[in-house]
Amino acid sequence: MYMPYRIKVRLLKTRWGNRLWKGWLDWRGHNPDHSGGLAETIRRHAPGNSFVDVGCMWAIHGQYAFIAEESGAVSVKAVDVTPATPEFDAKMKERNSRVQFILGDAAHPDTMAQIGVTDVVFCAGVLYHHPSPFDLLAALRRICGKTLILGTCTIPEINGMPNAALYYPMLNAKDRDLWDLRDLGVFPQVGITNEYDADEGYGNWFWGLTPSCLVSLLATAGFQVEWRYSEPFYQTLVCKPVEEPLVHRLPNE
Repeated sequence: MYMPYRIKVRLLKTRWGNRLWKGWLDWRGHNPDHSGGLAETIRRHAPGNSFVDVGCMWAIHGQYAFIAEESGAVSVKAVDVTPATPEFDAKMKERNSRVQFILGDAAHPDTMAQIGVTDVVFCAGVLYHHPSPFDLLAALRRICGKTLILGTCTIPEINGMPNAALYYPMLNAKDRDLWDLRDLGVFPQVGITNEYDADEGYGNWFWGLTPSCLVSLLATAGFQVEWRYSEPFYQTLVCKPVEEPLVHRLPNE
């Protein structure tokens, strides 16, 4: 990794550098309006559609699934690899909610079968936690009927290396420190603020994808990006399915 890139990353990790970069993008007209963030994006796409929130539980307790339900989604499913929390159960009771919780890995065929083809697929804060992000995107394509809303942490582009990606596990402490975003309020980052921990499973941060790598992965999985909001370490995208889900067929199948 070249020193100029390390300097770039460290500057963007500061609050003033982060705000300056986003302001520059807004001034150049590269970023659309993102007022309301993910919640408002859901409110625009959920009404009248079936909706699934993939990765619904950690720290948010089904919040986005409930937003979709109250916005007029005709059916809502919420999927996670961790069990429903007491907070989620309390909200279900308080709201008299009909959100269906599914415990499972969205990339597993059994879980995909439980979800079924769904109009709007929402997935935020998950992709970089998955050891095989393409497999997850390919799975999301198989269940996506109309729209994918994807939110994910990324790393800044590397000049001269489009589609670059960084694998976090097994980096030493010095190299991990570059990707520690606690100054921006992102804490903890399992596998970055500490060593990779196999017992944490998907709790680890596995991949730092550049935005160009992310868009290429989406295209390969069968999605076309229709809308994107960029931040120094985060991307929010709205995509539509345009190709058949990737399925490798053995000879003579």
